[in-house]
Amino acid sequence: MERRLFGTDGIRGTANREPMTAETALALGMAAGRRFRRGEHRHRVVIGKDTRLSGYLLEPALTAGFIAAGMDVMLVGPMPTPAVAFLTRSLRADLGVMVSASHNPFADNGIKLFGPDGFKLSDEIEAEIEQLMAEGPEAGRAAPAELGRAQRLEDARGRYIESLKSAFPKGLSLQGIRLVVDCAHGAAYHLAADLFWELGAEVVKIGCQPNGLNINEGCGSTHPEALKTTVLERRADLGIALDGDADRIVLLDEHGQLVDGDQILALIAREWQAEGRLARPGIVATVMSNLGLERYLSRLGLGLERTRVGDRYVVEAMRAGGYNVGGEQSGHIVLTDLATTGDGLLAGLQVLAAMARAGRPLSEVARLFEPVPQRLRNVRTERRVDLAAPRLEALIGRERARLDGRGRVLVRASGTEPVIRVMVEAEDEQLLEDVLASVAGAIEEAARAG
Repeated sequence: MERRLFGTDGIRGTANREPMTAETALALGMAAGRRFRRGEHRHRVVIGKDTRLSGYLLEPALTAGFIAAGMDVMLVGPMPTPAVAFLTRSLRADLGVMVSASHNPFADNGIKLFGPDGFKLSDEIEAEIEQLMAEGPEAGRAAPAELGRAQRLEDARGRYIESLKSAFPKGLSLQGIRLVVDCAHGAAYHLAADLFWELGAEVVKIGCQPNGLNINEGCGSTHPEALKTTVLERRADLGIALDGDADRIVLLDEHGQLVDGDQILALIAREWQAEGRLARPGIVATVMSNLGLERYLSRLGLGLERTRVGDRYVVEAMRAGGYNVGGEQSGHIVLTDLATTGDGLLAGLQVLAAMARAGRPLSEVARLFEPVPQRLRNVRTERRVDLAAPRLEALIGRERARLDGRGRVLVRASGTEPVIRVMVEAEDEQLLEDVLASVAGAIEEAARAG
């Protein structure tokens, strides 16, 4: 079955425009509730959200849909995506739902679904839910006496914080570490600073005053400029930047230099290899991860399995191949011994543990390889561009040949935005710029031609 609503990370779009409407959310709740009703027990679903204004639109619509399908709803309010995944499994819920558009601006929103095991749903199950939505609500309506109920889970925040603290090595402390945490005015605004403080750190917090309209605005993992200023002004040991739903992280060292997901993956792989914690001699990352990471891992005797972009595909490859460390350059870090999805706070704790053990600054602990120069250009398209068109495919092939094995060209349509992403990687920076301009220009021309 083909999926039409679901993309690489749930359903996403502009709030109060299809598919991000109350009507679609209601239909989705009824269909997903119907799909996940199993056995004779009281069925339950956990619903969380980030801080977008449109969460007030979508959360009650989803709630009504699930109640109509006969499922009890546990509302946790603003909460990170990984917290919803954790609570779904911890509470033995039948389904978890996160209302968030992650790193996108406030005007967008999205809906992500988790199965009872806490993992994101497969493409096949998402297609089944779409089919049930297309069939209409009649078959999924519960009898009057079987309607669900809704309640607030008051201790969700505390449960999640304690689960994170339990993953921090016993005997270690963050005493003496000053850090700045930027929560992007998003879902972790009310818990991230408390987590690090309870583990002993001195914490400065920014991006923790959400108003429904400022999520990810000039802050967070996609805009770390304000974090850099604060790290340098406060002479902090590091800065931690989360995105709107706190499932991704980037770091700044004490000099304000960026430490991205590739460097974090390298550090965790090295630490876990030394501790004998790697389930397999390698990790999983996407096609976007830097060639420098692959070379560094090779020197450690570790492999790198690449997947298409999207943390759900990283997790699928990890589960299929028996890996327990994976992630994305953008900062989704997945540690399946500890969590079922990317968790920015959990990844940050792994880095802080390495710093505490080594007694060295982040600039020394987390700069393990020199990245191969890499550039990304987003070509915005209002209409579909056929990347397999003969002329475009031939040009991309010629540009790849120019690199002669000394770099990579990756062209892909975004699953979350109306853009085509062009990534070029090469040790010769002039060649890199020439190839990037050629490929991006050809796509822009194809977009104009329609």
